[in-house]
Amino acid sequence: MDHPDPPEAASRVLPPEPRSAASARRFVGAALEGAAPGLADTARFLTGELVTNAVLHARTEVEVGVSVHAGRVRVRVTDRRPDRGPAPRPSPPYAGTGRGLALVERLASRYGAEAGDGYKSVWFELWTEGPPPPSPGWRTGTPPVGPVRTRTVLLVDVPSALCSASQQHRHALLGELALAAFTGEDLGVPARDLYAARDLNDMISAGLTAIRAQPSEAGLRSVSLTLPADAAPGVRALRRVLEAAEEAARDELLLMLPELPRGRAFQDWLFDEIVAQLSGARPTAWTVLPREPEVGSSDLAPWDVSHVAAGRLPTIAADESNRIIAANGPAADMLGWDADELVGRKLTALIPEHLRERHTAAFTSLLLTGRTRIVGRSVPLPALHRDGRLLPVRLRIQTQETADGRTVFVAQLSPRAATSLDASAHGARHRPASVPDPGRGRRSPAAERGPGPQGSGYDLSALDRLSLLADTGAELSDTLDLEDGLRRVGRLLTRRLADWCAVDLFTEHAQVERVCVVHRDPRGLRPEAYERRLPPVSEASRGPLARALSGAGPLLLTGVPTPGQAVSELDRDYAELFRAFGAGSAVVAPLRARREIFGALTVTRTGAARPFTEEDLSLVDDLVHNLALGVDNARLYQETRSIAERLQLSLLPVLPEVGHLRMAARYAASSATAQVGGDWYDSFVLPNGDTAVVIGDVTGHNLDAAIAMSQLRSMLRGIAVDRREPPAEVLHRLDLANHSLYREATATCIYGVVKGPAEGPWELLHSSAGHLPPLLTTRDGETRFLEEGAGLLLGMDPEGPRGTARDALPAGSTLLLYTDGLVERRGELLDIALDRLRRHTADLAREPLDTFCDELLIGLGADSTDDIAVLAVRPTPPA
Repeated sequence: MDHPDPPEAASRVLPPEPRSAASARRFVGAALEGAAPGLADTARFLTGELVTNAVLHARTEVEVGVSVHAGRVRVRVTDRRPDRGPAPRPSPPYAGTGRGLALVERLASRYGAEAGDGYKSVWFELWTEGPPPPSPGWRTGTPPVGPVRTRTVLLVDVPSALCSASQQHRHALLGELALAAFTGEDLGVPARDLYAARDLNDMISAGLTAIRAQPSEAGLRSVSLTLPADAAPGVRALRRVLEAAEEAARDELLLMLPELPRGRAFQDWLFDEIVAQLSGARPTAWTVLPREPEVGSSDLAPWDVSHVAAGRLPTIAADESNRIIAANGPAADMLGWDADELVGRKLTALIPEHLRERHTAAFTSLLLTGRTRIVGRSVPLPALHRDGRLLPVRLRIQTQETADGRTVFVAQLSPRAATSLDASAHGARHRPASVPDPGRGRRSPAAERGPGPQGSGYDLSALDRLSLLADTGAELSDTLDLEDGLRRVGRLLTRRLADWCAVDLFTEHAQVERVCVVHRDPRGLRPEAYERRLPPVSEASRGPLARALSGAGPLLLTGVPTPGQAVSELDRDYAELFRAFGAGSAVVAPLRARREIFGALTVTRTGAARPFTEEDLSLVDDLVHNLALGVDNARLYQETRSIAERLQLSLLPVLPEVGHLRMAARYAASSATAQVGGDWYDSFVLPNGDTAVVIGDVTGHNLDAAIAMSQLRSMLRGIAVDRREPPAEVLHRLDLANHSLYREATATCIYGVVKGPAEGPWELLHSSAGHLPPLLTTRDGETRFLEEGAGLLLGMDPEGPRGTARDALPAGSTLLLYTDGLVERRGELLDIALDRLRRHTADLAREPLDTFCDELLIGLGADSTDDIAVLAVRPTPPA
């Protein structure tokens, strides 16, 4: 039985001003004089929270009442806005705002709210003895005053973690704007717009908070918002206010940092959906919205440290303080650390010393402006090994959100000079032998979900089967990345044939790797956690997977394998996969091509679906034939690429040590294709003491291009050292030799000679065969392209005229030779690209050459669709 409310002994009416919170605390403290100190302090604290809420959200006068009865303290805070009931929000420990109601729930013995004609009251009680009855909660149960026409907005595939982070950010920004308005500070936001924005944001947040109650481990939920039918102008006002707040945050006029690109994109989608659907448009899911690279993420589920540990790619995660919070085995192996040793260290421990200051400045700029250069892009740069070596890698950073809304920076590293075809070999020994079972002690969610939707392809006509086979081949041929192709095939199969599927492949060391697990409806299952190194195929292995990997099949499984029937680790692992995902029938078949077995495909239907039969075996056999050919072709291509890349890297020279010249060079393969080009750079000292500098690019992207590059490089070196002629004549002889020996090879090239004594002055003699012009940047940042001495490509007309240009090289200036991958972009005028390069070199004019080259690749080489080679030379007089 509930206890009657005690009569209030005292009350006070306060104005809607920030100082009223402090006045209310003093009033309650005076009214509770003589009460237990802890009781009075708690009452004062909670009163301040509730009055602050009333001032910010109701914006009417506030009445505070306090009473003591039978040792119990009761405080009531009343405002004049019955239409604005309390709206509790998620309150993570680090949140700076929005924690008032959560604190009342945690510290008060009882709490509740009520509303009546022209008023709303929020109250709490503190009891010293006896258990209190249950709290009635925050719902006031009072309908809005007067008739209000409403509309329902359906938000499809809301990413819960990102939504939570965006919601917290909006509340904090609007809270700071309100406090600034109370103090009279003008941030360019009219008070009327601010009040309308806060009211509508409260309504939106109240609806979005409901998604936390909907279970979804995959992190995607759909939610319905009920809003006034005329809310569109309020949404536009809210957007304007938040844009002004973001600008103020970027100008450091607020304590809050600006929103990151991913949060801004989500907020724009949210507001666009509300306005569009209020006008009658159909919903557009967040998951199908085209997004910029810095917004997209491969994982929409809330980030968790276990995701990093289970990953097969080298991965490191850092928080907003630039500190490592997770690292997996492959990343630790690559960088020479144990994974546990990396956690807690600053990210700068993995960054070369010459880039640390610029990294810190860029990270700080990202947080202070909300704008980024490299998030979402593949960037070539060096990483620092524990032993001090520099490792050329490609870095791809994505922002993700934890379940409570914090932002995490997740970085994946790919070696730029891969020497192994076994992409998973780096971290095999760090992968868990088993994965915690999400379904232990209950029926598998997949089994509970039942069969796929109508039209899922379970009853395939002859035409449907042919279409499935053709589409499977197309999915594999559309990408040169084997894992990406297999995942595409998996998504195709789970739409038309099965509820889930798995692909297991042999590695080059005869180990078995589960490279792909795809489920039609993965909510709560985390299929990617099962992608890992498997136990070996042993003599004791007798299960269906072991049989398929030995060449048997296709095998029809009408009874699901169970762990109790398994006699080997591989058999038990396979049975555990079935138990976790649920299955009623399955087919497992070997992937075989060129009389070699590459792995196995498993396709499975859950118990509620129509089971596989003998009639399905021929279709699966055709599917695995297609898959096996695709796997074989992809591996052959990767092997050819690896040979070409190793050849290319082996031919890139060690730069000579010349006392009066500083030199640095970089090479980065394309990030967008699996092809290797013919880009190269070179430098060597001629017999007379001059220094030769070379940059070139052979036409083509394959092993032939790499071989042609090596031949041209060797011929050029021999001609230059033997003849010691002007650059134009050297290129002429190289063109003649190339035409005689390799008629079909064409290439661009610059051959230059740096002349001058150690103390200066220096000059560059150079000739170009169809190559982009060298760029000279003075120490003061003045830039000039050296366009004289240009001629035709090598391989076009060996008798064509060539000229030698002569240009002075001022002390401290930087001469840059580069290939087109650094500047050219599809659909962009070359003049624009070269102007961008000019601006970058001007900004880097006084940086050390290693920093100069690395920053050029970071700033211009992200997501390049071509190989990049750069050679930088800086004449420096003796100290």
